[in-house]
Amino acid sequence: MKKIVTGILAHVDAGKTTLSEAFLFEAGSIRKLGRVDHKDAFLDTHAQERERGITIYLKQARFSFGDLEVILLDTPGHVDFSAEMERSLSVLDYAVLVISGTDGVQAHTETLWKLLEYYGIPTFLFVNKMDLAGADRTARMINLKARLCGECVDFTEKDRGKFCEELAVCSEGLLDAYMERGDLSDEEIAGAVRQRKVFPVYFGSALKMEGVKGLLSGMERYCVQREYPQEFRAKVYKIERDEQGKRLTWMKVTGGSLSVRQSVEYGQGDGLLCEKIDQIRLYNGVKYKMAESVQAGEVCAVTGLSATHAGQGFGGEEGVGAPVMTPVMTYRAILPQGFDTVTMLKYFRELAEEEPLLHIRYEPLLQEIHVQLMGQVQIEVLSARMRERFGVAVGFDTGSILYRETIVEPVLGMGHYEPLRHYAEVHLLLEPGEAGSGLVFGTDCPEDALDKNWQRLVLTHLAEREHLGVLTGSPVTDMRITLVAGRAHIKHTEGGDFRQATYRAVRHGLMRAKSVLLEPYYEFRMELPAESIGRAMTDVERMCGKCKPPENCGEEMVLFGSAPVASMQGYAAEFMAYTRGRGHISCRVIGYLPCHNTQEVMDRIAYRPEADLENSADSVFCSHGAGVLVPWQQAADHMHLEAMEIRGDGGGFGEIKTLVPSERNGSRSAGGGTYGNASGKKQDALGAAYAADKELEEIFTRTFGEIKRRTPAGANSLGQERAGGGPDAAEKKRREEA
Repeated sequence: MKKIVTGILAHVDAGKTTLSEAFLFEAGSIRKLGRVDHKDAFLDTHAQERERGITIYLKQARFSFGDLEVILLDTPGHVDFSAEMERSLSVLDYAVLVISGTDGVQAHTETLWKLLEYYGIPTFLFVNKMDLAGADRTARMINLKARLCGECVDFTEKDRGKFCEELAVCSEGLLDAYMERGDLSDEEIAGAVRQRKVFPVYFGSALKMEGVKGLLSGMERYCVQREYPQEFRAKVYKIERDEQGKRLTWMKVTGGSLSVRQSVEYGQGDGLLCEKIDQIRLYNGVKYKMAESVQAGEVCAVTGLSATHAGQGFGGEEGVGAPVMTPVMTYRAILPQGFDTVTMLKYFRELAEEEPLLHIRYEPLLQEIHVQLMGQVQIEVLSARMRERFGVAVGFDTGSILYRETIVEPVLGMGHYEPLRHYAEVHLLLEPGEAGSGLVFGTDCPEDALDKNWQRLVLTHLAEREHLGVLTGSPVTDMRITLVAGRAHIKHTEGGDFRQATYRAVRHGLMRAKSVLLEPYYEFRMELPAESIGRAMTDVERMCGKCKPPENCGEEMVLFGSAPVASMQGYAAEFMAYTRGRGHISCRVIGYLPCHNTQEVMDRIAYRPEADLENSADSVFCSHGAGVLVPWQQAADHMHLEAMEIRGDGGGFGEIKTLVPSERNGSRSAGGGTYGNASGKKQDALGAAYAADKELEEIFTRTFGEIKRRTPAGANSLGQERAGGGPDAAEKKRREEA
């Protein structure tokens, strides 16, 4: 049998869970057809899901239909739980996108479509609720082709010739085959579906079991099982705890096999772990059965792994990067009176382990916990989970916009950490990246200057924490950080030294850089009466947004555009009021753009970067046997490595050159050591060595008294020979002998 992992995705209320029930019932996996409104759906088992009538947690079911064995992942449809949905995409072979026959393609549907394209997942489309008034098949196909993709093809078409003609225009391979034979084989169609050249569309009503069997038959006919390598590989997509509190790691085996008591290595550097698999569970709803081993292509939950995280890869499997959809709001947790903040922070971090986008930020000076969430519904669910698991009632404030920061020009950041018996120095190149690229780390440092293991450690420290900007203390993004130089001591350097030097180098670069504040933006679509279009365009301008010229859509007008999330908060209610309920507005976050009111935001937050001791840009140097904190403005003068400068126009990655000796113009620091001037230029090596010798001689004299040198016969007290030469010649000879 062919085995595939399929996920069902949809905008909320499109009928996704109902279709999952219909699949299981049609395949004979369940005996009774459950309903969301009856609160007895097979996969919506959590009390909050049944109470709200929405899917909140990712669920798994299994069924067989003909020659097809399906592992079904039912994902949440509400936008607040998009992260739960997106985690499943990395393990899917195929997806079924459910679309409401009455509402058509909505804003979140377009977001889901772009995510499926981003992850490269072949997709079947099921237009649901076709039994309701207003559901028109022809109108829906036009809607799908216009707003999703022109390669959406109606696979319920009865006319074989018309069906093949429509398929032939989707790809050159299908066109060549059709022109040659006048028909297309199932293998050719299945290959086009697998390559995302064709997107099959089916119509029906999941509630009335109409069209469900046709969709399953189409999946059996056109789905192709993947081929996997022989060596063990796996990909983690979810972390969860069962009712007994046991930690479950959900994964898909993507190569070889996995057995109970098998040792698995994961992590890197100091965090490399080797742990044994205790149990392998194959879930079907809330029930599961134990397995001794599983083969490639299987999805399972395992116990025994203590430090895994969503998106992690095992064996040769690459990990999954940061999710595309990220929260844009941050909320302050309101703790019960007298409750310990440290204990509550532990609870939040346990939940954050299961929900990667639940970013927890602790403010030690204010003793406050801040969390980043998608919206109000997720807040209510999080509060309920805290009550259920830990018995603590936690509230949240009204929330604020989550800003981010980036830089506009390349800059060098330097960090030095040298208290007594410790040593590390790091030089980083910080460059602006493309919008939405996040943080990218790399190295361009010769291994003869800094060993590879130290370089890997620096990259690990760069990735292990969230770096804060200097304008508002918001996380930095869209930046490439490259290690260009570093130094370790053969005896005194430890791993923690490079952590400190790396953090300080990043912060040092940000303090010297030209930063820009970013804020999240909505892309909106407004459908409204013609008489309200002027008001809508005026509102968009007032909200510092932009819009395209309005388009006619029958008796209504359609307005597309974008505006800051901060400006559009609460606008939906105002929109419905002035359109008298006849309008429809949909918004989706498209990413971060420069803030429209930077100074106002900075004044309101009043962040002082130099007062943030947890994110210091200063460096620590050793002077007279003690660690000395050097302010970031002067730190470049004291660095031990060759100074560098960026040349070019600041575009791309910038060019780096090392200053040649003739450009050095050193100066002596107040501490007695020899360092570079404000441009980072050092003294020549001979002068540095001589100055160091003189300093050691002075220390020795203060400790043991004046040094009395023996003079050979015929020499005076200054060491000059009787035969000739003066004080300069004697001194020169003494230095040569030394």
